[in-house]
Amino acid sequence: MSLSIDLNSDLGESFGAWRMGDDEAMLAIVSSANVACGFHAGDPAGILRTLRAAVGRGVAVGAHVGYRDLAGFGRRTMDPSSEELVGDVIYQIGALEGLARAAGTRVAYVKPHGALYNTIAQGGRQAADIIAAMRTVDPTLPLVALAGSPLVGQASAAGLPVVAEAFADRAYTPDGRLAPRGEPGAVIHDAALVARRMLTLVREGAVEATDGTRVRVEARTICVHGDNPAAVEIARCLRDALEQDGVAIRPFAAA
Repeated sequence: MSLSIDLNSDLGESFGAWRMGDDEAMLAIVSSANVACGFHAGDPAGILRTLRAAVGRGVAVGAHVGYRDLAGFGRRTMDPSSEELVGDVIYQIGALEGLARAAGTRVAYVKPHGALYNTIAQGGRQAADIIAAMRTVDPTLPLVALAGSPLVGQASAAGLPVVAEAFADRAYTPDGRLAPRGEPGAVIHDAALVARRMLTLVREGAVEATDGTRVRVEARTICVHGDNPAAVEIARCLRDALEQDGVAIRPFAAA
């Protein structure tokens, strides 16, 4: 049986005159785009431009929802009330859905961003808030969650479709968590190394951890961070390596 995998990247994150990443180049490589919704990054005109480019490439679009944290790029841990967080997530999905319709596409899934992603990966109250917000908007929307995290079980138990995610350019600890960004080697910039690691993940469901041991990571989608300076090179090298090894690149949700 032939293997397939989805490649995703965080896009639409430029804000006014401040440019982040190369959306056009990444959209020629990935099969899914996690598009900012204006809370951690992105402005409406730029988001719409990215959405239209995604349509032109046949790339599926997801709502990249985050904390209300433009100054911190959504990477500061926050503790909004449940009422605030549910409302903020519903608002972000709705805003992106409106822009997506204008671009001729739709929001096909939801992937939390940054500190919100890391916080809810461990389950708990904020995870329940995200699940509740998504179920209110559309209970058939898949949630992209860190492979092997407590969130996967919590969202599945609530009846929400879940897509497990691995990270191409991030190191893993022996217990299957992402190595903290502040640690040396937590972000991998070597494109060839990234490709080898992800081939092993797709073929064997495992990656090498920071201590040299192998850790199980079974995922349906692989993320390449768009704000990594080597993002385009890494994504292109990864896609080429996967396809040369007979792995098809396909979105997990219809564009």
